Amino acid sequence: MANWTFRTPSVDEGPAVSGNRLMRFYKLARGITILNRAGVYTAVRYPTEDEIAAATTAYLGGHEYTVDDATKAALIAAGVGVTEANFTAL
Repeated sequence: MANWTFRTPSVDEGPAVSGNRLMRFYKLARGITILNRAGVYTAVRYPTEDEIAAATTAYLGGHEYTVDDATKAALIAAGVGVTEANFTAL
C-alpha cells in the first residue's frame, strides 16, 4: 500500500478591480476545500466553520496531505475535480 501527497485542486483568480488594465493579468491560485461527510465528498470554495466541523475529513484548500491508495481512489471517483495530477508518490 503506497502513500501519496495530495494537493487540493485550485482555481486561478484575479483581483476584482476595474480600471487598472494590468491587474487583468495578475492571477493567484486559490485552493478548493474537499469535505468528506460520511463517505460523500464535496468541493467547497469558502467553507464555514460549521461545514468543516460537520465533516468526517476536511482537506483544506491550499494545503498538502498524506493519503493512502484507498483515499486516493475515493477522491478521484468522487467527481469533485480531483485527478491523478493532484497526487505525488512519496
